[in-house]
Amino acid sequence: MFDKEKIRSKIQIIEDNMAKLSVLSKYSYEFFKSDFRNVEAAKHLLQVNIEVMIDIANHIIARNRWKTPETSAASLRLLAQHDYFGEEKLKTFEQMVKFRNRIVHLYYDVDDKEIYDILKNKLDDFKYFIKSIIAKVF
Repeated sequence: MFDKEKIRSKIQIIEDNMAKLSVLSKYSYEFFKSDFRNVEAAKHLLQVNIEVMIDIANHIIARNRWKTPETSAASLRLLAQHDYFGEEKLKTFEQMVKFRNRIVHLYYDVDDKEIYDILKNKLDDFKYFIKSIIAKVF
């Protein structure tokens, strides 16, 4: 039913990016913000990871022939409705999609502190997503 190799390769992208984000998360805030490359790398890696989450969700939706969602957040909502994860995590994932949209469309409205806070406190959300997908697909 699922293209497990496609899902595996997308999970690998998230995991590879997580390793890079983990390096950035070890920096002090002062060091992190002192070099624009740190901030821009973190933004890009977070954006890509969130887009990969959406890609995985859309692959699962397409393979199950569920109704096509109108938004990225709706894709994640549909997975929650099919017990891939609970309502609390869904809210977190919807916030992640909103954050991704801000990076892409309102890039001037994302400050360094917010990026750093995500690095320090929220990277486990990606791990949770991966575990949820693996539990249902594999």
